[in-house]
Amino acid sequence: MRGQSNTEIGRSAQDVKFGARILDMARRLAQYSESADGLTCTFFSPAHKAAALQLCEWMRSAGLRVEIDAIGNVVGRYPSPASEAQALIVGSHYDTVTNAGLFDGRLGILTALVVTEHLRCVGWRLPFHIDVVAFSEEEGIRFSVPYLGSGAITGNFDEATLQRRDANGIRLADLIGDNSASAIPGLARPASTLRGYLEVHIEQGPVLLQRDFPVAIVSSIAGSARFSISINGVAGHAGTVPMMLRRDAAAAAAKIVLAVERRCVEAPTLVGTVGQLVVPHGAINVIPGRCELSLDVRAADDSTRDAAVADILGAVEKITKCRGVTADVKEIARYPAVPCAQSLQSCFAKAIAKIGIEPFYLVSGAGHDAGMFAGLTEIGMLFVRCGNGGVSHSPLETVTEDDADVAARVLLDVLVNLGQSS
Repeated sequence: MRGQSNTEIGRSAQDVKFGARILDMARRLAQYSESADGLTCTFFSPAHKAAALQLCEWMRSAGLRVEIDAIGNVVGRYPSPASEAQALIVGSHYDTVTNAGLFDGRLGILTALVVTEHLRCVGWRLPFHIDVVAFSEEEGIRFSVPYLGSGAITGNFDEATLQRRDANGIRLADLIGDNSASAIPGLARPASTLRGYLEVHIEQGPVLLQRDFPVAIVSSIAGSARFSISINGVAGHAGTVPMMLRRDAAAAAAKIVLAVERRCVEAPTLVGTVGQLVVPHGAINVIPGRCELSLDVRAADDSTRDAAVADILGAVEKITKCRGVTADVKEIARYPAVPCAQSLQSCFAKAIAKIGIEPFYLVSGAGHDAGMFAGLTEIGMLFVRCGNGGVSHSPLETVTEDDADVAARVLLDVLVNLGQSS
């Protein structure tokens, strides 16, 4: 039905209850869990495989051509009339953290699914294929490596990961099987085959809630740097060592935490977190001789992040020297900031304005599958308001039916307009 205008496509969707359907499917998908009292769905668990089969069933019912690939991604294609056309990937991940909410990752899959189904129902074909992709793994829970699903599709899968073992000693290569392991390199999509990548995602924070906006355009995904820091002091009896003679590792760590906080309030998109703070073999009557802490620094651009990291590590050196302790600092990971394409931000802005909402922009402080597509194709992301104070990675995570509906209508408009401009 290529003769229709985008306005007519929008009108045809007026009576479709996208939001209600998305929330219903999210609840139904949550029945596949490793725990009876909450949602936990980690890579290649029985619950994970059952969720994949459910997504397959829904995609087939929506009229998509479906497969589960070697790494467990569920890929549903709404084909273009032109068989050699590029593909626009729209998706997110279906694995979860432990005791998760219903919408992190899955909101993006289900929104893409209902919108693509609507396009098929009205007979609207696009000059590019739409690949709705439910990535098998993003959270890094089971094997302590994130982005297994999107990493395979973007050619970023490290084959050394196949040798990693989970908490039960199961090797990744054994879990997925030799045939699947050998097929992973073939999943990589060449840049020439891609029209772009779009992802709808719950905000996982309180900004949209505070601003009273249902959706936001993601301007970039923050770059992050992570470190482990071990402070080594001298243990001693809590009652016999005078305060001025102590070499207290935990006290030095406390000063470092405050230094991180002071430095990371200096730039608008900069955040710093000490999320782990441990005194090994600590006791109530022993001066801590060792303290281990984590450091996570993120910013919208790499230069802001790197400047903060340099200042914080400088502070660590000064604090430890002053207190007579030593620090062992190890960098765990460093991910570059990923800007979203201006052209796709503009498409989202126009679609949001059409439904009478002021376009609003946010930097994503969290990592996403979208980040794996950096340098491969254009990236666009849409955030959806998170209820309950912005709580995510928790059973308290919520999205309203109305907000899910707005997100679906924005995505529909973007797809139609991208099709007309291609």
